[in-house]
Amino acid sequence: THQINHVLTGYIGSESFLEAVVDVVQGIRNRQKTNRNHQPPQQQPQQQQPLRYVCDPVLGDDGKFYVPSELVQVYKQRVIPIADVVTPNQFETEQLTGISIASLPQARTACNALHAMGPSLVVITSLVLPDHPETLTVVASWQRQEKQEEQPDHNNNTSSPPSVWSISCPVLPGRFTGTGDLFAALLLAHTCTNAATTHKDNASVLDLPRALEQVVNTMYAVIERTHRYASSGVVVGDAVDKLDDNNDANSSGTATTRARELQLIQSKRDIECPPQRFRAVELK
Repeated sequence: THQINHVLTGYIGSESFLEAVVDVVQGIRNRQKTNRNHQPPQQQPQQQQPLRYVCDPVLGDDGKFYVPSELVQVYKQRVIPIADVVTPNQFETEQLTGISIASLPQARTACNALHAMGPSLVVITSLVLPDHPETLTVVASWQRQEKQEEQPDHNNNTSSPPSVWSISCPVLPGRFTGTGDLFAALLLAHTCTNAATTHKDNASVLDLPRALEQVVNTMYAVIERTHRYASSGVVVGDAVDKLDDNNDANSSGTATTRARELQLIQSKRDIECPPQRFRAVELK
């Protein structure tokens, strides 16, 4: 367990499964803490970073639950408090915080409410605001954690005011399978590669705008490619599936499913070297 650096969770449909996740994460952290305490002082600088838990609290979207609504309280009380990173969409953010989001200031307030539950990084993955229905906005809020050696638990760290950034791109028509999973995975990777620990105060430093730009630009490239593929017509046996701009298909079954699958293999270049199309803006 001392070699585990990250845990990422997505769709979980039962309370018992969520409780098992909590047990696993806490168990790994406890064993890592025990290993650190038994490590000779001269080897402490070479110790790896504690487990980082990225939680995508999949509840639903567009006003509809995918899971029992009772799981909202389980996430709020048990899961999110132990997460380092949380990645809800707009609907999930509103359910978890009780805050209706119709503006960027309201999104920022919701981020603060999620920070108060525990996570140092909050990313609202898909905001569509009333004033700009043709635009999708991602809001990321990072609360720098200054580690206290005598209290290594991440929830006991001191923190500074959050750094908040947003990035926007056009809404692409259609609904596609796995977008939330891809977003969370990309965020885990890019926040890891764009992070460092300062030796002066033992605090983490994250280049949040760069990480956000890499994630969103890759996501847009993958979804844009998938939309072109789905709109051009997908042949499966004798069935031809074509998604229109109203998210519907002119046939059902395997063809529809295949048309909605993200073109990940075809997007290998964009995943490895994210385009530089959309830029992050700091929210003051």
